Amino acid sequence: MVPSHDEEHQIAATISSLLEQSRRPDDIVVVCDNCSDRTAEVAARFPVRVIETVGNRAKKAGALNQALDQLLPEMDAADAVLVMDADSVLDASFLEVAVERLCRGDVSAVGGTFTGQPGGGLVGTFQRNEYARYARDVGRLKGRVLVLTGTATVFRVSVLREVRQARGEGRLPGGAAQIYDTRVLTEDNELTLALLHLGHGIISPKGCRLTTEVMPTWRALARQRLRWKRGALENLTDYGWTPITRRYWGRQLLSLIGVVVTFTYVASIVWSLVVDHGLHLHPLWVAVTGIFIAERVVTVRSRGPLQMAIASLLLVEMVFDVFLQAVQAKAFLDAALRRERTW
Repeated sequence: MVPSHDEEHQIAATISSLLEQSRRPDDIVVVCDNCSDRTAEVAARFPVRVIETVGNRAKKAGALNQALDQLLPEMDAADAVLVMDADSVLDASFLEVAVERLCRGDVSAVGGTFTGQPGGGLVGTFQRNEYARYARDVGRLKGRVLVLTGTATVFRVSVLREVRQARGEGRLPGGAAQIYDTRVLTEDNELTLALLHLGHGIISPKGCRLTTEVMPTWRALARQRLRWKRGALENLTDYGWTPITRRYWGRQLLSLIGVVVTFTYVASIVWSLVVDHGLHLHPLWVAVTGIFIAERVVTVRSRGPLQMAIASLLLVEMVFDVFLQAVQAKAFLDAALRRERTW
């Protein structure tokens, strides 16, 4: 399933990556949601089914729910469904690895790790480095992840049916018998929490890789990340404090500490420059600086010597880090003040 909104320039590459899989999908369904371009027309040139949503106002989650309502009755409980973004391209072995991993029986959903598409200038470079660091972390954890990203995840059909039933019975948030919670900003994060609370295992194995879009501007990136971070906070609020969410709440606490440390660090630099008319860092901050630089360099090793050299430049990497921390701080503030949510 490929939910799509105005993706006429990308959808052909996405479908082609599915057709070129070493284990090809048995059926490809492009879900065109409120498209005002030629997405449906371009998709129809390929051996795929095209479903167009009707009256959907719930964004991606609503589009997926409409399509799954049509598709699930056709499926067997042992079948699997890949849900992937229309701006992503799978590596050729993605489905083969994912299906093999599902067949072991110890997990019910398999996600992927991703690299960033070319473009976007400096902000695009930052995102590609960030994605490389994420993939490195997942690899070191042997595929254990906190979130099954919406870029591409394979689910057992039986589990999707279980989620819908649990929501209808009130055992999961959502307020209706639906697979994706249409009230939330981050439907992939919420569905991950739903699966975990139902006792299902998840994983993102090394062989499940893909390439996805990067945000082309700082403004677009800020909107994306604010939605991700605010959505994650609200998902946790919906689920409350449970044995599953404890580690997620712990991550939020670490994020809050990170915001405080980052802005304290920047403030100390500004104070030195403005008040002392020179850069006089306390030994503590010198140590923090050294650790920060070392971490930045080592974690982009997979991107090659050039990116490692760029990462060693403190001010270059610090720009992106401060930017992300500012977005995180705004997410905390907006959630605390219950400001209006936007997609």
